[in-house]
Amino acid sequence: MTVSVRAVLAAVLAAGALSACGADEDRLQYATDYSGHAPLGVVGYPTSDSLRVTQELVWRLADGRPGALESLAADPDDKGAREEIEKTAQNWIRAYRQGAGGKVTAEFYDEGSVRQVVVVYFHDTAQIKVFQVRITGRTGEGGWRVTMREPDPKEDQGAPDWVPRTPGGLGSKTPL
Repeated sequence: MTVSVRAVLAAVLAAGALSACGADEDRLQYATDYSGHAPLGVVGYPTSDSLRVTQELVWRLADGRPGALESLAADPDDKGAREEIEKTAQNWIRAYRQGAGGKVTAEFYDEGSVRQVVVVYFHDTAQIKVFQVRITGRTGEGGWRVTMREPDPKEDQGAPDWVPRTPGGLGSKTPL
């Protein structure tokens, strides 16, 4: 092998090792979060990715970590959205932190191949939060994210009329 071939091979192996470390760190963080929070009740039809981002949202609310909550937002690189996302994260933590620390059920509505409506029931505080999760990026490369565009607390005035007071009331199908 020539020196340049060895250098390229070494660089490829090093990059692979580093990316594996990043994946291991993500798995470790998820396992730590999972064991450190109450289990999330699930109703409906989540995908593995829509479930994961919803779980992480509830955990970040419970932990009161606005920066970590913001990292789950759709369109975080849109400069116009950045301020709205920051304010939304602060508002949601203020409103739902206590409830997120207790018993929580997430109901996933309709089919979730590219987006899904999620209704979260915070049982201890009798609160309900509705939001949408969706794939981001042109081809989904941005992963699943949460639509977080409620910078004014008045925009978050409870659940829409169609949302049942208890999980499963509509069979996880949005009314037409």
